[in-house]
Parts: sequence; C-alpha cells; structure tokens
Amino acid sequence: MKKIIGNKKGIDTILAALLMVVIVVVASVMVYAWSTGLLGTLLVTPSTGKEAMNIENYAFNSNVNVTLDLRNTGSASITLNSYYVKDSSGNQWSRLTWQTDAGGQHPAAISPNALGIVYVSIGTGTTGSGGPCGPSGSTYCTQTGSSFTQFSTGFSYTIVVVTSRNNQFSFTVTK
Repeated sequence: MKKIIGNKKGIDTILAALLMVVIVVVASVMVYAWSTGLLGTLLVTPSTGKEAMNIENYAFNSNVNVTLDLRNTGSASITLNSYYVKDSSGNQWSRLTWQTDAGGQHPAAISPNALGIVYVSIGTGTTGSGGPCGPSGSTYCTQTGSSFTQFSTGFSYTIVVVTSRNNQFSFTVTK
C-alpha cells in the first residue's frame, strides 16, 4: 500500500500536464472567437427600437386624396419618406421625395404610441385639401403601368409607406 500511495510525483506530473492542456485549449478558443468576431455577436448590443405601425382609420377626401390615421405601435419614432399606391391591376403611383419636396404635406416623425395623420395623393396638379402631389408637370409623383388618375368607387388600393429606416408598411383601402 505504501508503494502505491508513496509515489505522488507521477500523479502530480500528470495533473499538471492535464491542467496545462485545458488552459491552452480555453485560451485558443477565446483567441479564435475574438478574431472571428464571435465575441461581438455574443455581447449585448443596445436596442435602437422597433418600428411597427397599424392603420386605425382612412377617409377619401377626393378622387385623388386619401387620409390615413396611422398608429405607431413600436418602440421607436417613425419618419415616413415615401409611398406607393397600387391598384388591383398592378398600376402604381409613387412618391419618392415625400420628405424633401417643396410641394407636399409630409408627416412629421410619429412618436411611439402616437397617432399620425398622413395625406396620400395621386396624380399631378393641386388636388384639394389633402395637399398637392405637386404642380402640374412636376415629378413629385411618378406613375408606372396603365393610367389610373383617380380613386374609383368600389375598388381596393394598396398603399405602401416606407420609413427612413427603409421598413415598409402596407395597408389596403377601399373607396
């Protein structure tokens, strides 16, 4: 028995070598994770908020204007930059300069849980209370596909609004 327990030098050497192997493996994994950027994805990044929006109501002001009541249900403020209006045949009006043009009413930033009133117009020329889509001959709104120059009774239209973060929200309205 004394022979088995008495020779501790061999066991100490094995444990020391095993401990060194474990330390080297852990250090290698840490260096690999750091060099590949894995550590950056594992760390918590600050949240910038989520954009979410629902339509509460809509009303057609004329044959070329519709007012949308949009509720920001997300945790970040929303700024709308552009919109698209599509009919059932795939024809479309688009307004890509909603924030930068001089001729139109664009919504200010919509705060979380706030209601934003949004005016959407199609066509060119002054269009009444919803705000102009631009002076006649302007390029504020552009059309693709066959001509539809007004909202027709009994038809559905899809309105897609695009935010400053490039998120798209789609709503269907029927006149």
